Amino acid sequence: MTDQQRPMHASSTDGSDLADFALVVRRTIRATPQRLFDAWTQPDRLVQWWGPAGVACLGAQIDLQPGGRYRIGNRLPDGHTLWFVGVFERITPPRELIYSWSIEGAPARAIPERVTVRFEARGAATDVIVIHERAATATIRDQHTHGWEGCLDGLARMFDDPKGRSADGGRVGTA
Repeated sequence: MTDQQRPMHASSTDGSDLADFALVVRRTIRATPQRLFDAWTQPDRLVQWWGPAGVACLGAQIDLQPGGRYRIGNRLPDGHTLWFVGVFERITPPRELIYSWSIEGAPARAIPERVTVRFEARGAATDVIVIHERAATATIRDQHTHGWEGCLDGLARMFDDPKGRSADGGRVGTA
């Protein structure tokens, strides 16, 4: 078990263990780790797939370096806008990203949420694994689960083509 998978023993605002409010979402996508890492870390690519159905990605700013910040805008189906922001803690191209996660303008938390994204090669495909830790409540964790499942659906669609080509024109299985 890696440090990122170990349960935390801090308490949330309601006294429950924050480890209870972690989630893991995974998807196997027919693309190389490098191409998926690039789709996740290049703003012009990220806006093409980010967000669950009904959510529009308004833009992305990414300073891809340890300590660098990111900002991703979402317009929700009800018209509200949310900006997700955070700081990159670790970047290991093309295998892993670890970053903090919060909603811009929301009160700061003593222990910020953390997202780990892993890209694990599996032949001509890659397992994309999202681990979202430290959600404040079960309701927020469940909202994140829905969001990440939708994001991975969009990422898979970006690379899905029955003729064996990705949506961006590259052959599946090549870098």
